[in-house]
Amino acid sequence: MASFNKLKNLLILAFDWILYGAGVADQCQVTVTQPGSQQTDSSMTTVSLPCTFSASGCSSSQPQVLWFRYLTNTHQDLCTPGCKDNQKYKVHSSGDNILLEIKALTVNDSAVYICGIAFSDSVSPLSKQTGDGTVLTVTGSEKQHSNGKLISMIIVSSLLFLYSSAVLTSFVVYKLKPKLLKKYGKDQTTENCKINSGRKVFQAIAQELQKQRYARHCQQPDDLEDDTVYQNR
Repeated sequence: MASFNKLKNLLILAFDWILYGAGVADQCQVTVTQPGSQQTDSSMTTVSLPCTFSASGCSSSQPQVLWFRYLTNTHQDLCTPGCKDNQKYKVHSSGDNILLEIKALTVNDSAVYICGIAFSDSVSPLSKQTGDGTVLTVTGSEKQHSNGKLISMIIVSSLLFLYSSAVLTSFVVYKLKPKLLKKYGKDQTTENCKINSGRKVFQAIAQELQKQRYARHCQQPDDLEDDTVYQNR
């Protein structure tokens, strides 16, 4: 009986090897893990989406890394396994850690990114698995656009304020110009009158001094004659 069981075990082991060689008894199992969401700013220009996997019962060969992107109404094959746009996407692998690098980041890159791992030498249905996907939300462009609109509004408001101030100043000057000219004319007339009055007073004083000098000059010969007569006597 013991020998029969030993033979049975040998037959089962041999059968398992046959099935494994045929790919029937393949027990390769893969588990893929991704973060549920990731948010970034478009000013960063690049972003890296992480993906990790674990494999059990699989061969030691390197698996294929696949990346897909799901939009609202469609999906895109980004890297299967080679990336279709090498300028935009690049895959980095280090052991069981995978990174999808997205360059030239814009708000249009917001989507659900799904990482897939496949052991191509295995026929097990569990050897090819995908993660639940990472919802990437790209912000920043709208903020920059809002900031640009705010700056534009400030500039326009400043220009309108300067224009309004200039128009108001011109209007005030236009309205006050006749009054200012009239007032200036009156002041100028008053000043001229003061100057003329001063001149007249000065002329009167000068004439009076001239008369006094003339009177003195006329009196000098009589005084001399009186002195001469007095001396002769």
